[in-house]
Amino acid sequence: MTASELITPAHLHKKAVIYVRQSTLTQVIFNQESLRLQYALEQRAQSLGWKAEDVEVIDADLGLTGASAQHRSGFQELVTKVTLGQAGIILSSIARFERATLRIRGAYHSGASDRRTLKQGSSRRTGFDPARWPHP
Repeated sequence: MTASELITPAHLHKKAVIYVRQSTLTQVIFNQESLRLQYALEQRAQSLGWKAEDVEVIDADLGLTGASAQHRSGFQELVTKVTLGQAGIILSSIARFERATLRIRGAYHSGASDRRTLKQGSSRRTGFDPARWPHP
């Protein structure tokens, strides 16, 4: 196991959520390497200490544009899990997640202030504590 000092037992008692998405059907068909790397984040969560049964992959938004979250059920599910405090970590392509962070930001603030979630992406790994963010 390759643990991180940022991950606490409280994180491990919640789900590891993998958010997989590509914006168009063309990307889904022709950019298989990106998909492979995004799905490989499931093994990364396990290497960080999550049990396989505690890792959940959300890939309902494959081939859907990110222009609006309204029709993206996977993203809505992700926001719900964060809001309810069910996610101990979110792993996603960092480019995907950075664009979504501002949309998710309000969900963190609607929950308890002691809620801590980590985000880790495929190209850059950073600790993320929503309790340290200023309110919007």
